[in-house]
Amino acid sequence: MSTSNRKPPQSQKESPVEPFKRSVAGCLRALAKTPEFDVAYAADRPALLPDRARLPEPARKLTPAEAAIIRGNADSMALRLACHDAGVHRKLAPEGQAARAVYDAVEQARVDAIGSRRMAGVAGNITAMLDDRYHRGNYHEITDRADAPLEDALAMLVRERLTGLKVPPAARKIVELWRPWIEEKAGTDLDRLGDSVEDQRAFARNIRDMLVHLDMAEETEGEPDESDDKDENENENPTDQNQEGESEEGADSERSEMEQSEEASEELDEGMTETSDGPTGEMPDEMDDTEGDDPAESMRPPTSTASERRGPDYKAFTNRFDEMVEAETLCDAEELTRLRAYLDKQLGHLQGVVARLANRLQRRLMAQQNRSWQFDLEEGALDPARLIRIVIDPYQPLSFKREQDTNFRDTVVSLLIDNSGSMRGRPITVAATCADILARTLERCGVKVEILGFTTRAWKGGQSRESWLQAGKPANPGRLNDLRHIVYKSADAPWRRARKNLGLMMREGLLKENIDGEALDWAHKRLLGRPEQRRIMMVISDGAPVDDSTLSVNPGNYLEKHLRYVIDEIENRSPVQLIAIGIGHDVTRYYKRAVTIVDAEELGGAMTEKLAELFEDKIPDRAPRRAAGGRG
Repeated sequence: MSTSNRKPPQSQKESPVEPFKRSVAGCLRALAKTPEFDVAYAADRPALLPDRARLPEPARKLTPAEAAIIRGNADSMALRLACHDAGVHRKLAPEGQAARAVYDAVEQARVDAIGSRRMAGVAGNITAMLDDRYHRGNYHEITDRADAPLEDALAMLVRERLTGLKVPPAARKIVELWRPWIEEKAGTDLDRLGDSVEDQRAFARNIRDMLVHLDMAEETEGEPDESDDKDENENENPTDQNQEGESEEGADSERSEMEQSEEASEELDEGMTETSDGPTGEMPDEMDDTEGDDPAESMRPPTSTASERRGPDYKAFTNRFDEMVEAETLCDAEELTRLRAYLDKQLGHLQGVVARLANRLQRRLMAQQNRSWQFDLEEGALDPARLIRIVIDPYQPLSFKREQDTNFRDTVVSLLIDNSGSMRGRPITVAATCADILARTLERCGVKVEILGFTTRAWKGGQSRESWLQAGKPANPGRLNDLRHIVYKSADAPWRRARKNLGLMMREGLLKENIDGEALDWAHKRLLGRPEQRRIMMVISDGAPVDDSTLSVNPGNYLEKHLRYVIDEIENRSPVQLIAIGIGHDVTRYYKRAVTIVDAEELGGAMTEKLAELFEDKIPDRAPRRAAGGRG
């Protein structure tokens, strides 16, 4: 519902919060210098879209603290519109997911700092907004640096340097975890940022220098073409329009990224995007690095050809720090209960939709069960429908029938869910809910379900990278991060006991990098050890494998080659049936049986439809063979 400066007719009674909403919308337009910009309020996450801003719906009894949070969101969006050039940001962006995350977060800190330095009220509002966001992300409970996103800590340190304001209380723990390391490596760079806060181009170059000193980028990596700057300086007058066009082109490109990273909401138009519910990144237009014609495109490895050698050369520098853990061991029971309640609250409206789809799947499976008979047998139950043959010809033998074992009765399904940082927000929430409801449905049909997740223990390589550095940085070390494979529900565990575990996916610090090849190999080997006749594995992901630590010291397609090798082994040499569902990314280039969905809320329908298709197929007759590569 968009706000308007027009007062309602006298016959209508105005809501008590309408004056507040009009005031906030007016301030946003004034700060952004966009008098026609549309501002809407909804009971969903704040979002800055190409043509509108969406703010949280204020409560009827609004407290001062809640009002400050809403104002903080509005002020941050307005400053983004007024002080940020998307074309410059895109041109100077570094390569690599981790480096790009820092670059985006620090740029938003710069934008917020400009307003905070000039207006004390804006500073207070943004502080309230940040504290609320970090508190809801449970960042105040983080005690391990591996669970504390570096980009958030850096953004808070930059904000502290630029404004002199204290770190919001809810973010203090993650900042203190990272502060000694950051100050040691890049303290001088942090001090220099204040000199260029009003100059986005110079500020971005300073960020790139800081990334080099933090070992997150190379000095020559992705340097912008100096000729671009010369062209702009040589033709200042004519290129006023060209620069505007370039900026618009950059904005259009980033808007296409926003469409891919959209955390879908029913009331939003196509092409819009939302902010992350966690503290990472104030605005979303650079959140997704994996789509769009920008420097981050090189983060996606090139497509492998079918004839090239794959897989056997894949290795891990060390497996010592990898872990396979039960979900309940990663946090205490009380937190699991709270996270599960948060998951239910976030997608209360979606549960009904997915439940209806699951019931439809159940009816299809039950229909197969009721109609699965073999006829014209020499023994079994007498078939009364065929007794007419005896009347017509007494010499005809009696016809018997036998109920056939259904295709799905002796079946196990493994749901393997990508737990990477790019799934944060709506995609991981929808995936957790769909997995929960589908597991419950299949259990009612006698089908066992296993729910697994895969991520890494740390950003930037963790202890594996530290071991590599201590070993003298040997060339081609192989996979250089600590794997974390999570069992949310084992196949033999009843759904009611594992229900709370799925709430763990809502834990902000859980989602990190994704090394898909070894995760598929792990889940596949678990299925091969099952006694069921039919084994199905469904992978839910939102893109190609990405681990900056590994890809920075190995060939650019190292992880993708291994993923393709493992997929080929499973699809062509294993009795396991493999399906993949891509959220916002085309996974059909990897998997033979796959579907890509644009909106995360399509996931429930895609999962149930694909499973129904598999249950209707005959069980494949392929001799089991171990998928090569990866860890067991």
